[in-house]
Amino acid sequence: MASALGDDAEIRSTARCLTAVEPEAVVFACTSGSFVNGIEGARKISAAIREETRAPAVTTSEALLEALDVLGITRLAIATPYVPKLTERLEDFLAADGRTVVGTAGLGLDRLIWHVPYNVTADLVRQADHPDAEAVFVSCTNLPTFHIIAALEEELGKPVLTANQVTAWAGLRRLGLPLVTEDQRLGEVGRAA
Repeated sequence: MASALGDDAEIRSTARCLTAVEPEAVVFACTSGSFVNGIEGARKISAAIREETRAPAVTTSEALLEALDVLGITRLAIATPYVPKLTERLEDFLAADGRTVVGTAGLGLDRLIWHVPYNVTADLVRQADHPDAEAVFVSCTNLPTFHIIAALEEELGKPVLTANQVTAWAGLRRLGLPLVTEDQRLGEVGRAA
């Protein structure tokens, strides 16, 4: 299913529909749909959107790599709601960009991810964390995370990046705007940049 989300004809058709509102930037807000076919697959999605809308575009997976670059992160832990096979594809995606995954935790879900409560996600992040991890990435734009980021960063003493957070940050970055957050490390870096 994640592979189907990156179908070029569907991406282009949907992007053409967006031209009616003349977007100044477009984000493809699906983590698995943008990493499942590797870095080139993610780039292909954003290129198709750019071609159709004539606006800067970025996928969630590309946004993650940008955030990791800005923060200087090469070793990270990942927390996912996914089944193990999909989590492994995320590890492969990150490895292809020269990142090392040092800790992993997953929920094994393939549906109803948006039903996962904050406390379950927070526990998942704690399970994924590893002493060698410079940051923890929480994958999936369907997983609610925004209101737990700052508390987890304080608790773990490192950046906690989430799919929706990096996507919003990268989209705003293309507009020259910061991600306005309360005490999130990525937002602080974005304001300083």
